[in-house]
Amino acid sequence: MGKRVRRVPVTIDSGDIKDLPKAEIIVILRAADEIVGQGGRSLLVKILKGSRDKKVLEHELDKCPAYGVFKALSPEEIGHKIDWLIENGFLRIEYDYRLPFLYFADRGWEIERETYSCEMYEKFIRAAADGDVSTIEELRDRTNRQVKERVIALIKESGTPEMLPLIDIWQSTEVKKLRAALNSAAKEIRSRTEK
Repeated sequence: MGKRVRRVPVTIDSGDIKDLPKAEIIVILRAADEIVGQGGRSLLVKILKGSRDKKVLEHELDKCPAYGVFKALSPEEIGHKIDWLIENGFLRIEYDYRLPFLYFADRGWEIERETYSCEMYEKFIRAAADGDVSTIEELRDRTNRQVKERVIALIKESGTPEMLPLIDIWQSTEVKKLRAALNSAAKEIRSRTEK
């Protein structure tokens, strides 16, 4: 008979928080995106607090746009905000063996997908202006397909001719479906330019 696994217990406590402003929900979800499936509540607190903890620095979590946003709050106050998101279906906890990790609930992923897509689109705009192809590598290697599809839609909606060389580079590195979407975006930009 195998040994029983003792899970690390999790206690959810949102304190007296009744509601969170949308801006705080967005920033907490953005920080959570850095550790989904790899870290738990305490690591998320450290990111939002701006901790110089070894694990935070080792994994370059201090580069997260939400790093240190709640530096004026106590870890307990930040924890209450995170727990409110768990209680209200933005985040969820799943165990991997004995450790509890954070994951997006559907409601939270909808918000974070849009936040991260807009962030990547802004990077794409800067990259097109600078001729920096590293953004393409980031999109290709570290970005979820749903985010890529949304970035492509944003490019198609408001893209400029300056983006076309980067679109061509990105297109050459993607799977068939995304290549087709990028091709469609490039055609749309070209047709607007020709008018």
